[in-house]
Amino acid sequence: MTVSHDSMANAIRALAMDGVERAKSGHPGLPMGAADIATVLFGKVLKYDAADPQWADRDRFILSAGHGSMLLYSLLHLTGESSMTIDQIKSFRQLHSLTPGHPENFITRGVETTTGPLGQGLAMSVGFALAERMLNAEFGDVVDHRTWVLASDGDLMEGVSQEAIAIAGHLKLDRLTVLWDDNGISIDGPLSVSDSIDQIKRFESAGWNAVRVNGHDADAILAACEAAKAADRPTLIACRTTIGYGAPKRAGTSKSHGEPLGAEEIAGARAALNWPHEPFVIPADILAAWRAAGARGAQAHAGWKTKLAGMDPAKRAEFERRLSGALPEGLKAAALAYKKELAANRAEVATRKASEAVLAALAPHVPELITGSADLTGSNNTKVAATPAIAPGQYLGRFVHWGIREHGMAAAINGMALHGGYIPSGATFLVFVDYCRPALRLAALMGVRHIEVMTHDSIGLGEDGPTHQPVEHLASLRAIPNMNVFRPADQTETLECWQLAMEAAGTPSVLALTRQNLPALRTTYVEENLSAGGAYELSPANGEAQVSLFATGSEVSIAMEAQALLAEKGVRARVVSVPCMDIFLERDEDERRKVIGSAPVKIAIEAAIRQGWDAIIGSDGVFIGMKSFGASAPYKTLYEHFGITSKAVVEAALARHNG
Repeated sequence: MTVSHDSMANAIRALAMDGVERAKSGHPGLPMGAADIATVLFGKVLKYDAADPQWADRDRFILSAGHGSMLLYSLLHLTGESSMTIDQIKSFRQLHSLTPGHPENFITRGVETTTGPLGQGLAMSVGFALAERMLNAEFGDVVDHRTWVLASDGDLMEGVSQEAIAIAGHLKLDRLTVLWDDNGISIDGPLSVSDSIDQIKRFESAGWNAVRVNGHDADAILAACEAAKAADRPTLIACRTTIGYGAPKRAGTSKSHGEPLGAEEIAGARAALNWPHEPFVIPADILAAWRAAGARGAQAHAGWKTKLAGMDPAKRAEFERRLSGALPEGLKAAALAYKKELAANRAEVATRKASEAVLAALAPHVPELITGSADLTGSNNTKVAATPAIAPGQYLGRFVHWGIREHGMAAAINGMALHGGYIPSGATFLVFVDYCRPALRLAALMGVRHIEVMTHDSIGLGEDGPTHQPVEHLASLRAIPNMNVFRPADQTETLECWQLAMEAAGTPSVLALTRQNLPALRTTYVEENLSAGGAYELSPANGEAQVSLFATGSEVSIAMEAQALLAEKGVRARVVSVPCMDIFLERDEDERRKVIGSAPVKIAIEAAIRQGWDAIIGSDGVFIGMKSFGASAPYKTLYEHFGITSKAVVEAALARHNG
């Protein structure tokens, strides 16, 4: 006996409303409204194998509307993901369950990416789709899959969605399809209270195909999906649905969005849907039909394994290394060879230029390293001259022109990193990190290798003035758990920080780099990566230290000047460079104490605000830095004006030492 589409869709609806009701918390409206879409996708469209949710050539399904997580958990259970038991469905939103309130890729197998902050899943899907096309261009049809997104009204209202659809349309990412759960309801009521955009025209203007279908008509949904597969550009399928479908009083209203339906409404929904079964019970025939859908891709999976086995052995080994995330063997040797060159080079170089030179030296040895910039290529210096740029329909390259889309760039980079095969990096000015913070926070939460080059890192950029001069940004980034913020002091530290960022497989990194030239401070070759500890003694005192000077980036050279001036006055000072405060503060207490030292006077120097530095210098330590926004003037004038000078350091040290 054939199980009907309606019965399979109603299984999703039942699990969703029962799970939310048991938790007394959650969002039943979207899973009930979008169940027909999901049934078509997982039953007939997606290429996947529930027995191996990590199959490299599977289609990616991204639930951008992460609040509807019970939809995804229900699908994982029904299709046969072994860890998603009915007990896990019953444990929705409970501590240590595999069913948290929003999908978390680091908790639940089969979840491609963490979603919930609206717009992020849609924007990350651009990175998934781009990575697929780039790997296909490089390795051939062993990479041949698609990216499917279920998005809500809220996803499309968030500003990052515009950045995402614009770059996807421009790059003609035809393997990307967004299914919009077009239910016309927001938390505040009908969508019309706050929005009147014609989304079809909006997507079409961005270079997408866009069609509208009845989101409860399985045949219409399937036909639209099949047409999307044949398109030469990304596709939006606007699926007109009823939120909370089946609920007798709450369907089509905001009351079904974000709270349990209640016993009476659930009973009415069971009757309306002809679902007489007890909570969490799925009849055997319906479950069998779903399990058959989950196994539908097994044959394609087996064929892919045969194709993989037939690849040239060397190419296959490289492909498998790339997917594993393991770094190439030649990276360390290349880094050490370049470090030897730098030890003999005493030129004054801005760290953004030092970064450019590092990329030129290391990129040939790390083919998975992808760089890019938010329309600041000539300022960020992230394009390696020998590497071609990605272009519409041309995906064999290693640089992405993201345009002025910092947020979309950062989110897409998350998608590329999650897809696998690449170490992606983006770039902009440090002050504009505020435009991509939500995506960086998700990168840290998910633990992805995502690198951002943030140049023009302080008042040192000078004449552009306070709108472009970051003062609070280092502190705000350091406040994000599992985020490494590097601020190298010279060429050698820049090399070391880049190497650490590439090696940090489970942690995103920000490299804060200068516009102004800095002197070479590390002029002796040391094989050890001294930056790996987060902080280290760069210049010891001549005898027992009376003053410890701590600094990052461009201010380390100021500390070195102050050390020499203090020596002339008979005061013994040591200089500690702190290229990554985050790494340093994660070290054992004994190790931190050894680096911090026992000098009675502790001074930190950074052209930013004090926040975070008390962990090193103590609340009674001296801080030489910013207490306000910057100003517009040549950078040397600004350092004098704001008192971030070796003279100011010496005066503060003597006042404490003699006091």
